[in-house]
Formats: sequence, structure tokens, C-alpha cells
Amino acid sequence: MATNALHALWAEPRPTNAPGRGPRDWALVAALVGWSVVEAVLRQDLAPRPVLLLYALAVIGPLLWRRTHPLVAVAISFGTLTIVDIVRILTGSQGAPLNSTAAALILAYALFRWGSGREAAIGLGVILLWQPITRVADPMSSVETVGGYGFFLFAAALGAAIRYRTKFRIRDIDQAKAREREQLARELHDTVAHHVSGIAIQAQAGRAIAASHPERAIEALAIIEDAATRTLTELRAIVGVLRATQDTEFAPQPGVAEVEQLATDGQTRPCVEVTLSGEFDDLSPAVGAAIYRLAQESITNARRHARHATQVTVAVTGDADRVRLTIDDDGSAAGGRAPAGYGLVGMRERASLLGGTFHAGPAAERGWRVEAVLPRTGTPR
Repeated sequence: MATNALHALWAEPRPTNAPGRGPRDWALVAALVGWSVVEAVLRQDLAPRPVLLLYALAVIGPLLWRRTHPLVAVAISFGTLTIVDIVRILTGSQGAPLNSTAAALILAYALFRWGSGREAAIGLGVILLWQPITRVADPMSSVETVGGYGFFLFAAALGAAIRYRTKFRIRDIDQAKAREREQLARELHDTVAHHVSGIAIQAQAGRAIAASHPERAIEALAIIEDAATRTLTELRAIVGVLRATQDTEFAPQPGVAEVEQLATDGQTRPCVEVTLSGEFDDLSPAVGAAIYRLAQESITNARRHARHATQVTVAVTGDADRVRLTIDDDGSAAGGRAPAGYGLVGMRERASLLGGTFHAGPAAERGWRVEAVLPRTGTPR
């Protein structure tokens, strides 16, 4: 598992969208410059001024490029420090460096936070090469030496941990967006397909009776106009969700109570009859919306694919633990009647996401049956 995690962390190069230099970077550099100046003025045990200047430039300057070019920043900083320390050893220069050079820990963090795997390995090698040289230039106890290595390794580990967390957070966000797109696609399909099917049926009926019963053709046109208006409204709502920001006010989802609105008065074929029985008061909103969409899509499929169907029966039953939805039609079962599109796929996925079951197929005697059973709480699997 650890190997897979490291591979996931370093499999891809450094993100190209790493933030560049901003006001905070300049503020950090200004603070470190001020710190260095105060130290140089107040402390008496420091190395010669030229050495201090090189130390400050080597550590503070590359901080501006630590995000966009972490390896370059580390190479310039620690490479310069290594050369300065070698010169100090050869010349016997005495005196302590500035405490502000501890900001080099930020470069070690940045290397593992924004650098690719290869950059992190090379940069860590440069840092580890400098460590023993600076211990010779500035002798210290074994405890201080171990502490120095520990600080740099901790900074590197912290950068890697935050990189790891950020990478998987981005992945989770992308997955959430993908799930939302799938849900919106199902909503779009369920809503538009239902209304457009009704429009097509009314248009066919109007054309058939236009010559003999003009007044009924006008009624069909009115129904078509109403269905088209509702379709356009729902399309605009869905497109608004796709375009809107996080402050968008979402319209309430339809539920079990709205299933009764899918019933027809018998003038449109097939006639849809809806029966609700049981308790639905404490039903999860997600389950209620799923029941409505499953019923809506099943009715749409019956209108499209049930040959010679005259009746569609929708029954919703709620008990203590679950809700059962059953849709039967009396159409011909010839040809299997399974739609070739994404309707059944979306319905099965919708039920599965809520921890339920879904089945669709020919009924025992005649027609087609759709049956879905969902837990009342809608607990996902």
C-alpha cells in the first residue's frame, strides 16, 4: 500500500499550475532581509560581512522561485552555501552564520511540495551533500548535527505529505464533479425524454384528427405548448445549475407526492394510473426524487416502446424499511422491448447508488414490468 501511495504521489511531474510569485512571497523575502540586517547590526559573533552577504543571498533570493522552479532554487541556494562553506574551511574563516539562514528549510519543503519525483531526489542529494560540509565549517555537537538533519528531513516529509493530501483532494473533487455530471445527465434525460415523448404523441394524435376534428387538434396543440414550456423551463434550470456558482439556489427535487402528477385522464394513450400506499413522511429526499424519476422514465419508455399499450400502472408502496416501485404496462413484448439508449442504464445506476435493486423485463403474462426497491434512508453502497 505504501509503495502504491508513493507511486501515486510521484508518478506525475510537478503540476504546471503551481502558484508563482505573489505578495506573500515578497513579504517573506522582505521579512528575512529585515531579520538579517538586524542580526548583522546587533550580533558580534558573526562571520565576516562578505560571507554573511553571500549566505543571505543564497538562502533568501531563491525563495521567490521555490514554487515554479523548486529544484533550481535548491540547487542555487545549497550549491552556493556549499561553495561558501568550502572557502571558509580552506581560509579558516571564523564566526557564526546568520540565524535567518534557517529559511533554507522552506526550500526543502518546497522541493517535495512542488517538485517532481526526480527533482526531489536530486535536490535532496544536494542538501545532504551540503550538510556534512557545513558541519565542518561550523563545528557543533552530535546532538546539534542530528537535529540539523532532522529539521531538513521533517521539512521534506511535510512537503511530501501536503503534496499527497492535495493530490488526493483534487482527485476527490474531480470524482465529485464527475458524479454530479452523471446525475445532471440523468436528470436531463429523464426530464426531457418524458416531456418530448408526450409532445411527440400529441403531435401524432393532432395530425391524425386534424381533418375530422379540428377542435381536438387545437386541444392537442395546447397540450404540446404546455409540455414544451415545461420542458424549456426544466432545461433552463438544469443548464443554470451547470453554469451557476456555488451561490445558486437549487429548486426542490420532485418526490413521491409528485408521482401522482404523472397520471393521465385517459384521453392520452397509454393511460397512466398511479397508486400510492404506505407511509412516506420520513422518506429520504434522495429516495423520493429517485422514485419520481424512475416512474417518469418508465412511463416514457412505455410510451416509446410498448406496442399497442393502453394502460400503464404505477404502484408505490412504502413500509418500515423500504419503498417499492412497480410499473406495469399491457403492451406487446415482441422484440424484447429493451431501449437501446441510456434509460435503463441510468435507472439501474440511480437505484444502485441509493443501495437499492432494480429489475426490468417482460411480465409473466403480457407487457413489461419495471420494479425497484430502495431503502427508506437511501444509504449508498
